Amino acid sequence: MKDYHIILGPVDTEKTNIAREELNQVAFEVAPASNRVQIRKAVESIFNVEVRSVRTMRVKGKFKRRGRILGKRKDWKKAIVTLMPGSRIKFFEGA
Repeated sequence: MKDYHIILGPVDTEKTNIAREELNQVAFEVAPASNRVQIRKAVESIFNVEVRSVRTMRVKGKFKRRGRILGKRKDWKKAIVTLMPGSRIKFFEGA
């Protein structure tokens, strides 16, 4: 997989904002077939930073109801990337 096919997008929630400020961690939605080594290499090459560790988890999609119709959101994979001290990703720095 190419680097840009592994990292699908950032996860921007209140919890990830706190982790970014206090623990120097960022969260990404990643391709379900990717592993930790591929995610580490992709983040290092795309954002030009040093990665300390990568943790991954599979997030189950929620069931949603719209009237009588029951639907389900897709399952996805999330990666929590811990950066080395001094490394920052400019993409996440607020304006």
